[in-house]
Amino acid sequence: MTEENYWLMKSEPDAYSIDTLKKDGVTLWDGIRNYQARNFMRNMQKGDIIFFYHSNCKPPGIVGLMEVIDLNLVDPTQFDKNSKYFDPKSKPENPRWDCVKVKFLSKSKRKLSLSELKILFSEDELLVVKKGNRLSILPVSNEIAKILIKKI
Repeated sequence: MTEENYWLMKSEPDAYSIDTLKKDGVTLWDGIRNYQARNFMRNMQKGDIIFFYHSNCKPPGIVGLMEVIDLNLVDPTQFDKNSKYFDPKSKPENPRWDCVKVKFLSKSKRKLSLSELKILFSEDELLVVKKGNRLSILPVSNEIAKILIKKI
């Protein structure tokens, strides 16, 4: 058995929060419309651990953990004309966008804020602290993940 990988996935709390995931238990992580973020998602494996990061709020930061439970699912929002994630160039026979299914693991005792993360880690160690980094899905090294888990 291989060791799980770690990721950080961002969501605006007013769009989908850690509390909503806790209530739902499981969700599709859909709406990814950046090719690099999509490609990171395509590298995920079942059992990978994800740091849930609240973005576009004050303060942004890590608020919990989730686990990848299903892979390579077609993102249904790309075909929904009423969705803000609708993609007219994507076709059911050749979808451009996919998603993973995740389950809630835990909510942090406290938010590990971006400003704290910037003190703890360089941008080479943790990509989310890099100025201008807008990607919604980022890999996290096993070494850094183990430090983060102890802090949340």
